[in-house]
Amino acid sequence: MESKKIKVGIIGATGYAGAELIRLLLKHPKLEIVALGSKSFEGTALPDVYPAFRGFCDLICEDNDAVIQKSDVVFAAVPHGLSQKLAFECYSKSKYFIDLGADFRLEDEEDYKAWYGLEFTHTELHKQAAYGLPELFREKIKGSKIIANPGCYPTSIALGLFPAIKQGLIDTDSIIIDSKSGVTGAGRNPTTTTHFAQCNENFNPYKIAEHRHTPEIEQTLSSAASKKVKVTFVPHLLPVNRGILSTMYASLKPGVSGDKIRQVYNDFYSNEPFVRVLPKGKTADIRSVRYTNICDISLHIDPRTSRLIVVSAIDNMVKGAAGQAVQNMNIILGIKEQTGLELIPPAF
Repeated sequence: MESKKIKVGIIGATGYAGAELIRLLLKHPKLEIVALGSKSFEGTALPDVYPAFRGFCDLICEDNDAVIQKSDVVFAAVPHGLSQKLAFECYSKSKYFIDLGADFRLEDEEDYKAWYGLEFTHTELHKQAAYGLPELFREKIKGSKIIANPGCYPTSIALGLFPAIKQGLIDTDSIIIDSKSGVTGAGRNPTTTTHFAQCNENFNPYKIAEHRHTPEIEQTLSSAASKKVKVTFVPHLLPVNRGILSTMYASLKPGVSGDKIRQVYNDFYSNEPFVRVLPKGKTADIRSVRYTNICDISLHIDPRTSRLIVVSAIDNMVKGAAGQAVQNMNIILGIKEQTGLELIPPAF
């Protein structure tokens, strides 16, 4: 006899992250999608927004209240400032809430005010929310009702630097991070920057030293160092649909060798199904992780300057958003973590 499937709903289902959630959840054997919410397309069938889903998911988009009412687990893929109210409604009805936005990522309300211009409206919920980067905070995620799904840049950066910082191998005052993202990271609504004629055959930095993911990056790296860590972070826009490549630079502590670095990373991620530490001489790239929940990490040493160079690559829509959200759902529900995420990247 088949066990009862978990009922899942998605608020913000017609954005890119929401659509990617649908793609992944449709193949998850333990659940069924029962409701989709969309402010922009309420009353519209999903295939009329994304024709690719025709015959796979023909649900009609509803209002948020209907999604919460029908679901055991609610995913919210909405802009910052909208999730706190949704989380309160879900929590009061004993629903699991997984937020792909920024509202629950920052522990310090002052950081949230400074970088997002908003306040915590339900402080008690922020205290209970778990930051959902499983490879680093799995035990905190287990049993939580509210999950703050990490940002795409912070995911690639935290996985790339955490082992080196945790083991005291680098000078944390020397960290420089250079990240590049595909245009889907900017969301579905077009802007001048993401207009085809502007981004095609182009490559440019943006929000230099002022990107909102900066405090989230520093928060996670500070937890590894057990002290305040500040970084120089510069994101760039790539003329591709999906993918994030982060290149991170830091000065090595005296006496730390390349072999030591490699041993630390291999040991740290030895039991992690979604992190691949590449062999010596190989370099991470976005093509090799597309459409998967995998993070590839390559390690490089500049002997002239005694600097560690870490390159990490993820699919910003999967490990950087929807895939990690599904991974978090599996953890809080006690489902095998890889379920629904055993995805193989295309070879070309």
